[in-house]
Amino acid sequence: MRNAILQDFSLVEEMQSFNEGKHFSSYRFLGSKPVKDGYRFTLWAPHAKSAALQGDFSGWRLLPMRAVYPTGAWTLVCKEAKPGDCYKYRIEDPEGAYHYKADPYAQENEMPPKDASVIYDLPKIQWQDKRWMTARRRTSIYHKPLNIYEVHFSSWKRHPDGSSCSFYDLAETLLPYVKDMGYTHIEFMPLMDHPLEASWGYQITGYYAMSARFGHCEELMYFINQAHQMGIGVIMDWVPGHFCRNDYALAYFDGTPTYEYEDVNQADNVRWGTLNFDLGKPQVQSFLISNALYWLREFHLDGLRVDAVSNMLYLDYDEGAWTPNEDGSNHNRKGIAFLQKLNQTVFHEFPGICMIAEESSAWANVTKPVEYNGLGFNYKWNMGWMNDTLKFFEMNPEQRMKHFDLITFNFVYMFHENYIMPLSHDEVVHGKRSLLGKMEGDRYNQFAALRVLQGYMMGMPGKKLNFMGNELGQFLEWRFYQELEWKDLNYPFNREYQNYIRRINHMYLEYKPLYQLDHEGRGITVLEAEAPILIFYRHGLASKEMLIFIYNFVPREYKDYTVGVPRRGSYEVILNSEMKEFGGAWERPHPLLQTYNTPSHQQQYSIRLIIPAMSMVVIKPKRIYEN
Repeated sequence: MRNAILQDFSLVEEMQSFNEGKHFSSYRFLGSKPVKDGYRFTLWAPHAKSAALQGDFSGWRLLPMRAVYPTGAWTLVCKEAKPGDCYKYRIEDPEGAYHYKADPYAQENEMPPKDASVIYDLPKIQWQDKRWMTARRRTSIYHKPLNIYEVHFSSWKRHPDGSSCSFYDLAETLLPYVKDMGYTHIEFMPLMDHPLEASWGYQITGYYAMSARFGHCEELMYFINQAHQMGIGVIMDWVPGHFCRNDYALAYFDGTPTYEYEDVNQADNVRWGTLNFDLGKPQVQSFLISNALYWLREFHLDGLRVDAVSNMLYLDYDEGAWTPNEDGSNHNRKGIAFLQKLNQTVFHEFPGICMIAEESSAWANVTKPVEYNGLGFNYKWNMGWMNDTLKFFEMNPEQRMKHFDLITFNFVYMFHENYIMPLSHDEVVHGKRSLLGKMEGDRYNQFAALRVLQGYMMGMPGKKLNFMGNELGQFLEWRFYQELEWKDLNYPFNREYQNYIRRINHMYLEYKPLYQLDHEGRGITVLEAEAPILIFYRHGLASKEMLIFIYNFVPREYKDYTVGVPRRGSYEVILNSEMKEFGGAWERPHPLLQTYNTPSHQQQYSIRLIIPAMSMVVIKPKRIYEN
């Protein structure tokens, strides 16, 4: 009796903080937790008339749970429960109807289509990534290289029999591949529990459980531990705006709007067939912020890419009816306040991680600190750049000449936010075609254009992201149920193109001007931006560190082209996308380029070179003399 009183007193304290939206470790007491007398099961169901537990340990007989007044919590200690047992809650709603629910805080669930929760204790692994974690905490990500390889777990590569790889398998295959290709980070599409594979993980039922399709938590921990020791960061997509409406999960959990808004117009997400979290409810804030910190704390993740931020910023972002604010405005004030609270809390504990917003509107100050009226993210996907650039490259060369503003418009706003330049999974599905499939012409010209596209992204200010398969030049769209088209590497141009991606990735790591001043105007000087030629300098923190990027966006060669340079001396071409080793036509490299005392592009000196058809040329100073 005394133990029960002490447990209730402790729960009341924990739940008081939870109910106030201040508990950011709620996964440590809610759900199934080992205690001296077995396992304690605790759930939040504030409007339930009764709650009961059933599972393997009871032969699926119902075990009544006690209400912990006045907190909205229900609890029960079960001596017979043990790890691996399946269980569910039966909740009686205010009208007397029963709902059978999985545990919102379960750290493991059954393999779909089964939907029970599983008793599971997070393993205490021996982390060996202290050097990585220390460096992450002490150095600013803004001045470091960030080149992300976006991965869907089960379709990167599969076993010969078609079965999915495990995280142990991927530690042996994906990590060395990413290191060899020159990427700095892996970003996994959501790994949390979800019932439908075709949702790619973006319709979540279990926020604290890794999908059983992907294995167990200790396997993910092992993978991240190995990645960090190899110098590779790991980011994961996270969906705090809306959740799967399957009956056994969060939807109307106690028979009333519990995790979702009371207003049906706000709760129903018509576009995605989901339910929107009530981001103004304190308990939902405790649930979600605890969840973000759970993945960052317990799994040593290096960041979260927050999905569908626009859906949390606007009341009318969705299709159909919507309820405006009292003044008629459409800004979701609850969503804005939640995002600010989330980012402040996360960065207080983990100042060196990435909080990346997938935000598709023109909302201002997404990556500004909250104290400056920002949302508090440190990165945002530049989706405007992505859409304009792909639209440009899908045109034939003559059309490109007339629509060069699609290339140059990014210069107007490139420093408004801290941007990541993405070529993501969303651009190679649903009939949009693969990157290669978007390009005009025969295979030679398709690959030439694809090399310029990737080189253009690499040269521009902003961090980088490429979806898996983009580096292969595969022709088919991505399919979540099959592995990438690795066999395409046996065809002409594909292997050479992959080699080109490897080369520009390693160039990015080697040269500081490509990442040190990504978010400052002094990091770039534009010399020429007139169709079809784009020329600019990228600068590093040191005044003498610079690279010259020259782009030709049409299949027409330009001979003896003059490019202005600031200092006298010699310059060398360090990369030409039209070299034969990359699938191009050039067999001999450019000779060393000597300066002329002829001003050009508002620079005191100039160099002259051939600009190959449909190409990117990168030049660096070789031997420079002071003016």
